[in-house]
Amino acid sequence: MSAILLMAIGLGAFTVGYIFYSRFISERVFQLSSDFRTPAHTLEDGVDFVPTNRWVLWGHHFTSVAGAAPIVGPAIAVVWGWLPAFLWVTLGTVFFAGIHDAGALWASVRNEGKSIGALTEVVVGKRARSLFMIVIFLLLLMVNAVFAIIIAGLFVSFPSSVIPAWFVIGVAITIGYLLYRKGVPLLWPSIIGVALLYGSMFVGVALPLTLPETVLGLGAPSMWVLVLFAYAAVASLLPVWLLLQPRDYINGLQLFIGLGIFFLAVLLANPTVVAPAINASLPDDVPPMIPLLFVTIACGAISGFHGLVSSGTTSKQINNEQDVRFVGFLGTVGEGALALAAIIACTAGFATQVDWQSYYTSFASGGLLAFVQGGGGILAAGLGLPIEYGETLLAVMAILFAATTMDTGVRLQRYIVQEWGTIYDIPALTGKGLSTGLAVGSCLVLAFGAGGGAGTGGLVIWPLFGTTNQLLAGLTLLVLSVFLLKKGRPTIYTLAPMVFILAMTVFALLWQLRAFWELGSYFLVTLDVVILATTIWVALESLGALRKAREHAG
Repeated sequence: MSAILLMAIGLGAFTVGYIFYSRFISERVFQLSSDFRTPAHTLEDGVDFVPTNRWVLWGHHFTSVAGAAPIVGPAIAVVWGWLPAFLWVTLGTVFFAGIHDAGALWASVRNEGKSIGALTEVVVGKRARSLFMIVIFLLLLMVNAVFAIIIAGLFVSFPSSVIPAWFVIGVAITIGYLLYRKGVPLLWPSIIGVALLYGSMFVGVALPLTLPETVLGLGAPSMWVLVLFAYAAVASLLPVWLLLQPRDYINGLQLFIGLGIFFLAVLLANPTVVAPAINASLPDDVPPMIPLLFVTIACGAISGFHGLVSSGTTSKQINNEQDVRFVGFLGTVGEGALALAAIIACTAGFATQVDWQSYYTSFASGGLLAFVQGGGGILAAGLGLPIEYGETLLAVMAILFAATTMDTGVRLQRYIVQEWGTIYDIPALTGKGLSTGLAVGSCLVLAFGAGGGAGTGGLVIWPLFGTTNQLLAGLTLLVLSVFLLKKGRPTIYTLAPMVFILAMTVFALLWQLRAFWELGSYFLVTLDVVILATTIWVALESLGALRKAREHAG
C-alpha cells in the first residue's frame, strides 16, 4: 500500500473534522461568545493571566499538548499492524480529542481559569476534587519524569540535536522581548526565528555535543536529566510571555514546517507501507491489542494531559472566547498529524517487511528509534537530505515537543501544589519557590529512585503512563458532561466518548494489574491500585452529580 494514500485519508479526515465537526460543537454545544470577558482580561497579572494573540497561543498549546507521546505511542502501537493504529488516531482525534481538549479549555475559561481539578469542586464536589487532583499530580509526575529521560536518551543517541534543542531558548526569549516589550509585529521575528532554528541544525550536525561518560558517578543520561529539570524549574517561574509562549510558538511553527517537509517527502518518495495491516506474527511479549491499543497510543488520539494544559495554562491566556475553537481543536488536529507522521515513518520508512520486523522484536522495542531512522530514510529518498540531517531534524522535533511539555508540566505541578496550599490553608505551599521545588524534587525522586538510580527510574512507570492518561481523559469528559448538563447543553457528544474511554482503560488497568503481580513488580501494583481506586471513586461521585443535575433539569 502507498503511504501517500494513508497520508491523504488521514489529513483529509482531520481537515473535514476541524471544518465541520468543530464548528458544530462550538456553536451547538459550547455556544462560544465573543462578548464574554475571559480570565486573561478579568484577572490579568502579566505573569500567568495574559491576553494572547491566538496564533501565539495556538503555538504554545499545540507544542505543550503534543510532547513525545504522540510519536512514541503510535510508534509502539504499529507492532499490532498499521491499520488499528491508523483508525484510532484518525477517529480518536476527530471525535474524542477535539471535544475533550476544547471542552476543558472552554469550561476553564468560564470558571476564572481554574484547572480541571479545581473545577471538579465547582461541578461535582470537594471530595471529588481532592481525589481528582491526586490522579492529576500522579500523571504530571509520570509525564515530567518520563519525558526528561526520553530527551536525555535522544541527546545521547543523537548528539547533533543538542545545539538546536538549546538554541531555541535564546530565540524564544528574543521573540518574547520584541513582541511584548518593543511591540514588534509578529511576522519578521517568526520568519527569522524559524530560519535560525533550522540553521542551527546544520551547526548541530557539524558540532555534535556529548557529555562525559561519567561525572561524580553519574552517567551522561543522568546528567542530562538533572540539567533538564534545573532548566524546567527556572522556566516555570518566568512570566509566560518571556519564554513559555514564544518558545512554544516558535516550536509550533518549526514543528508544523517539519511535518510539512516530512509529508512533502512522502509525496515525492511515494514509499510503500511494508508493515502488515494486521500483524499476525507478534513477538511473544506483546499484550492483547484490545484494550492495550488505546492506552499505548494515548496522546496520539486523546489525552488527559491535554485537559490539564487546556485548563492549566492555555485558559489563562485566551483573549476572546471564540479563540477556543481555533486553539483547542486546531491544536488537536496538529497532534493527530504528528501521530499520523509517526505511523507512516514507522511503517513505510524501511525497505522491506524484514527490515521493519528487525525494529519490532519485542513490545516497545521500536518507538522513537524507528521514527527517527525510518523518517530519516523517507526524507533522504524524497528530498535528498543527508541521512544525518534528516535524523537530526526528526530527533529535534521529538525533543522540542517533549521539552515544551516538560516546561508546561512543571508549571502545572507548581499550580497544583499552590492550589493544595490554598485549599488546605498552608501558606508556605502557595509561594512559587517552594511549590516549584516540591514539583521538581518529586520528579527527580521518581526519575532516579524508582528504577534504582542512573536516571532511568521514570521508565519503570511507563506502562502506567498511558492508562493514567486515558483515565484522566475519561474523567475530564465526565466532569465536562456534568457542567454541560447544568448549563442545559447537549451531553451525548461528551458522554459517548467518555463511556468508551473509561471502559477500555479500566479493562487495561486490570490487565496490567495482573501482569505486574505476575512479574513481581509490587511498586507498579501499588501505583496501579491507587490509580484504579481513585478513578472509580471520582467516577462514582461524578455520576452521582450527573444524575442529580439531570433530575434537576427534568
